[in-house]
Amino acid sequence: MHLVVDHEKQPVAEWRPGVLTRLHAAASTGATGLCIGEQWFQPGTGAPLHTHPGVEETITVLEGVGDFTVDEETVRLRVGQTILLPVDSVHGFTNVGNAILHVLGVYNSASPPTVYVDAPETLIEIGGTGGTALDATRTSQPA
Repeated sequence: MHLVVDHEKQPVAEWRPGVLTRLHAAASTGATGLCIGEQWFQPGTGAPLHTHPGVEETITVLEGVGDFTVDEETVRLRVGQTILLPVDSVHGFTNVGNAILHVLGVYNSASPPTVYVDAPETLIEIGGTGGTALDATRTSQPA
């Protein structure tokens, strides 16, 4: 059986001011082994330092430019570049351009756990199906 996910019918959630997310595949859309999400970041916004315990991630820049920090090393990514984020790495990024930073993230988990450095007591799942809904793309529970 094939499951088709119509991207235009997937909800877009603003999980921080100036940050939009749409899931293409996740546990919440029927995936069992991966999560794919598309995000748009206004200039100056980004993702604060966090980790995905036990999960590997890639982020591909589709538009814009961002500074990505991985385990205390920072690298600038531009259109057509992908960063590989190792399992358990602490990472985050900021849109350093004057236009939207548009990225595509891929995880080897259908509901990747996320723990923010500034809120280690909370476990957030991207595309999760359990816990408390935070928005159309994320759930949370105590860590």
